[in-house]
Amino acid sequence: MKRNMMITTLLAGTLLIAGALSDKRGQAAPPGDDESRIGQGFAIAPVPLNLERKNRSLVGLGSYIVNAQSGCNDCHTCPSYTPGHSPFEGGDGEINATNYLAGGVDFGFGIVSANITPDGQGRPAGLTLEGFTHVLRTGDDPDHPGQVLQVMPWPVFRNMTDRDIRAIYEYLSSIPHAEPGACFFPGQ
Repeated sequence: MKRNMMITTLLAGTLLIAGALSDKRGQAAPPGDDESRIGQGFAIAPVPLNLERKNRSLVGLGSYIVNAQSGCNDCHTCPSYTPGHSPFEGGDGEINATNYLAGGVDFGFGIVSANITPDGQGRPAGLTLEGFTHVLRTGDDPDHPGQVLQVMPWPVFRNMTDRDIRAIYEYLSSIPHAEPGACFFPGQ
């Protein structure tokens, strides 16, 4: 019995060391952490979600990442907030659901934020999961091959786990398609 416990302890230590040395992408969050983030993601989603044929947990986690951590709304929703609700002007921060994540923010120099809502085939920004992951990891502009996205914070997002990127993709696949609005700067 003592020998079995020693072998189990040795195996657990080896697995722990191997895990620490491996690539961190795709590793799970600590137990219990995901459930609160998934629940919060559903609570803060500003639009109705289509969960048909979707992984519910990934949709909730993706909403949390998009709406509570990454600030995607500020650059991809135009205008970002419902009129009279901008938190920068004392409002409650109600997100503009009509143009939610449909892009259209003009940064000048010919740079306009992309529409990342689902296309007719349900693909965010018209990209497959592989294409979406590639953009977040490399900054390659899918609309201008050979150019790197200049405003998108892909240098930070490239460090997300594969699971987090998949969750963002699953969430964006579940939101309604929208068309860009009119605004003049991010966070307007």
